[in-house]
Amino acid sequence: METVAIALSIFVIIYFFAFQPHEVSGHSMDGIANFQDGQYILTDKISYRFSEPKRSQVIIFDSPVRKGEAYIKRIIGLPGERLMLSDNKIYIYNKEHPDGVVLDESAYLSPSVVTTGENFLHEGEVVTIPDDSYFVMGDNRPHSSDSRQWGFVKRDTIKGKSYFRYWPANQMSLIKRPPTNLSD
Repeated sequence: METVAIALSIFVIIYFFAFQPHEVSGHSMDGIANFQDGQYILTDKISYRFSEPKRSQVIIFDSPVRKGEAYIKRIIGLPGERLMLSDNKIYIYNKEHPDGVVLDESAYLSPSVVTTGENFLHEGEVVTIPDDSYFVMGDNRPHSSDSRQWGFVKRDTIKGKSYFRYWPANQMSLIKRPPTNLSD
C-alpha cells in the first residue's frame, strides 16, 4: 500500500508540475514538422518557469476562443516586436531589425503553404505584440485558427512547450526547436 501511495504521489507531482500529456487534435499543425491529428505529446511545464518562450517553439496554451480547450501552435512573434504579413511572407521588426526582415520558416513550412491575412492580421498591416504576449500560427496555415484570426496569446495562458512525441510509437521522438534566421 505504501508503494502505491508513493508511486501515485510521484505521478501527481510530475503531472501537475513537470510534464503533461496532450493529444494533437485537428490538422492545424500538419506539415513537414509532423504534428498530426491523433498524435500524443508530452508538454514540458517546467522550462518556462525559468526561461522565456522562443520563436519557432511549439507551445500548448489555453484556447482564447474555446473555454476549457488547449491549442497547439508555433511561436512566430515575440513580445515587443512588430509583425507584418505581406505577399505570403512574415516580416519581423525588432531592435536588431528595425527596418524588418523576412522570417525564414523553411524548417517547418512546406514551400506550397500559403499564409493569408485573417480577421485580426490583415495583409500589409503591421501589428505590435504587447510585452506580455506572443503571436502564434499553425504550420498548416490554410486550416489553422491562430493569431491571424483571434490575436495574441498572453504569456500566462501558456501551459508549456511540446517536448516529446510518444504516440504513435513509430514516430516517438524528442521535439526540437527548428532554427530561424532571427536571434531570440
